[in-house]
Amino acid sequence: MSVLHNSGNGKITVPDLLQRKSQAADSPSNFQKITCLTAYDYPTARLLDEAGVDLILVGDSLGMVVLGHESTLAVTVDEMLHHTRAVRRGTRRALLVADMPYGSYHADMADSLHNAMRFVKEAGAEAVKVEGGERRLELISRLTEAEIPVMGHVGLTPQSVNALGGYRVQGKTADTAERLMRDARAVEAAGAFAVVLEAVPRELAAEITRELRIPTIGIGAGPDCDGQILVVHDLLGLTFNHTPK
Repeated sequence: MSVLHNSGNGKITVPDLLQRKSQAADSPSNFQKITCLTAYDYPTARLLDEAGVDLILVGDSLGMVVLGHESTLAVTVDEMLHHTRAVRRGTRRALLVADMPYGSYHADMADSLHNAMRFVKEAGAEAVKVEGGERRLELISRLTEAEIPVMGHVGLTPQSVNALGGYRVQGKTADTAERLMRDARAVEAAGAFAVVLEAVPRELAAEITRELRIPTIGIGAGPDCDGQILVVHDLLGLTFNHTPK
């Protein structure tokens, strides 16, 4: 289940994705976009894995599309662990990433590290995703030092919905665009292997993608990112209202 090497059996690993990004600069016409979808249960994970999806994310969006909450903020670590275990059983080829829910990494660093380790040790996640840019620099660095691969997430960060005043496109002004660029650079500098760009103007997402050496995964950020992510319930028309990733 390690992501530290390419097993040669088709398993997607962190180094595979980084290599794909580096090869894009040499041969952009042959670049294979990274595919990512969410899953919250065993049968969905099996279907996505067998379809050849590169990354499967157990997103905290399960709070909205599975549990019926109005936002992602109510999701607990135990709920995320439960669903990650189920997805792990159905995943063989794809890289399995688990969202760290709100409150699991926002206070004490020791608790944050402990919670992340639980996703790896108890649920079989191969990486974790955390929201935020410059303010998460130390956390991402500490997690990577602990051998836990990290996916960043900047732009519209649903766990910050109250601070942001709703689900709105980010980076529309020169100042906010520059801040998002700094956030993306910070995530890369801290050691993340990829970063989600959510609800970011296409031009800004393209600029960030060109500048970073790690893959960018877009959602509502235009077609120029290195990959795309969707909530599987949105893809299948199983949601009743707007659902952020």
